[in-house]
Amino acid sequence: MTLLTARKVEVANVTKQFGEVTALSDISLTLGQNEFVSVVGASGCGKSTLLSVIAGLEPPTAGSASLGGHVLTGPGRDRGVVFQSATLLPWLSALGNVEFALRGEEGLTKKQRIDRAREVLAQVGLDGFEDKFPSQLSGGMQQRVALARSLSYGPEVLLMDEPFGALDALTRRTMQELLTQVWEKHRMTVMLITHDIEEAVFTSDRVIVMTPRPGRIRAEIPIELDRPRHADLIGTPAFHSYYTEILALIHERGH
Repeated sequence: MTLLTARKVEVANVTKQFGEVTALSDISLTLGQNEFVSVVGASGCGKSTLLSVIAGLEPPTAGSASLGGHVLTGPGRDRGVVFQSATLLPWLSALGNVEFALRGEEGLTKKQRIDRAREVLAQVGLDGFEDKFPSQLSGGMQQRVALARSLSYGPEVLLMDEPFGALDALTRRTMQELLTQVWEKHRMTVMLITHDIEEAVFTSDRVIVMTPRPGRIRAEIPIELDRPRHADLIGTPAFHSYYTEILALIHERGH
């Protein structure tokens, strides 16, 4: 199935202005069904703004974003969002945080919500930590709960804004491997915003490189590396080639 016939998210000629500042300028892109795409670029290039437009958290000044052919005008449960901060409810356990997200699902009994919450927590490696509160969990574990919460209601698209940016290097690598494993299982469309080029290459089918503000798309790099992916891939010549190509594009002058 080609990307054209399997298109899931379409961004068409989107411009976003905040007062006199143009954050995004005439951006068009497509995310394919079940495709994993990362967006990289210099700080302030509009990466997070682009995610917010697709998430329905920011309306575009011009242009549109659509999912499955339907124009997006606000947030919806067809899209899950994971931010850099886990944003968990501190008075609820890990299980409670995920179950709480499921209360908007019609037709589910409390037992069904709890069973599903346990299932997705196990999928992100938190079996046995269901009763722990956020203050009792490490940063990486908190992000696992946030990921489980977004996965619990089965969104068509998962939007991730620097989800591992605040983690130490070892935990971040573990979370990157976990994310690819979860994606292999669920096969949803994922867009990951990141400053980490290694993370982008390791996780993605395609990397989108943005220009400095106003954000435009400078290049789209297909990542043709075998899956499943493991940490030893990072030391290979093919991986290094992608890394250096993307790094050069980020630092390239001009639009």
